[in-house]
Amino acid sequence: MSESRWSRPRLSSPGQSSMSARGRYRRPPTNLTAATPSGLPPRVVFVYRAPMHSDPGLFEISRPIGPRADGDGLAAVEGWFRAQPGMASRFALALRQSIDEVLDGQRTGRFDVATLEKTEKTYLGTKVEIVVRAEFGLARGESMDYRVAGCDVDAKFTIGRTWTIPREAMGHVCLVMAADDLRSRFRVGLLRITEQVLTTGQNQDGKRAVSLDGRGAISWLVVDAGLPENVLLQLPPTDREAIFSASDGHRGSGNGGQLRINELLRRVHGRMIDRTTAITVASQLDGPKRVRDARHLLRDEGVIVLGHQNDHPRIARALQLPVPPKGSWIATRLVTHPAGDQTRAVVIGGQRYAVARPGEPSEPGPTDY
Repeated sequence: MSESRWSRPRLSSPGQSSMSARGRYRRPPTNLTAATPSGLPPRVVFVYRAPMHSDPGLFEISRPIGPRADGDGLAAVEGWFRAQPGMASRFALALRQSIDEVLDGQRTGRFDVATLEKTEKTYLGTKVEIVVRAEFGLARGESMDYRVAGCDVDAKFTIGRTWTIPREAMGHVCLVMAADDLRSRFRVGLLRITEQVLTTGQNQDGKRAVSLDGRGAISWLVVDAGLPENVLLQLPPTDREAIFSASDGHRGSGNGGQLRINELLRRVHGRMIDRTTAITVASQLDGPKRVRDARHLLRDEGVIVLGHQNDHPRIARALQLPVPPKGSWIATRLVTHPAGDQTRAVVIGGQRYAVARPGEPSEPGPTDY
């Protein structure tokens, strides 16, 4: 199995994490479910709200405020983080996990942080603090969130334009983290909190924001790096609507999720589909089983769904597709030779197949692969 771009490095330190690694579709309250004939379960209604536009302002680097002091502990904290194996990818996975856990797509159908309630957005910062602590095996600080290289460090996360800093963080080092899910980008840096780096105004809780000049004083550990893709957020709105409405009018239990998964795999080809996407679309814990079942249900349409086992890695490489890691899948549509893109072809069960070009008629795909 090929190692995923986002796989965590193998660690030997005691701080190794065992933790595994949204527009809005949601189930309405039970009294708002669609009416159904007597004796049948209520029909789930998915309501969509368009996602907010990305705000890249936070990802612009402003001018720095003079030289950076080395005698305040910040340099030691920076050195500690830079010495951690796979630091950037581990931050990426920790942020992805935190966002997905707060969105709770399996229960809510949500996939966009813009649709979180105000209290949930506040909790997202706490979730990031917890997951990052576990990922890097950090001890709790004496007065701040972490103890790193003998220095108390506070954790701050934002999905907005800046960070809000409480009075008690004055003088301390902050680990500042930001994520833009729409652009699939994130940043992590270190900042010593002083009067120079904060705005003059404050909110009713006495918190002040990091100023534009303050951003220039940040010692960046990770700058504008790739965040694992939020597949549903990146899809065209018409595709999202088709996927989540595929079960409209369905009566009965279980198969509504299968219908939505089938539509997802009809429309999303050549892109990795992770477990979070599957359980959000299926709205069921057994979303991965729905993906596996779709292999048989979509065979007559020529759609194949590749995972990490059996002959799937070979097939993916031959078709010039990413090789899925465990817990992810990738779909494409095949046609038999001589149709299709012959530069992306593979032999399966003695038959030569190629990736179908747009507009080519559907035909049955391989039975066993």
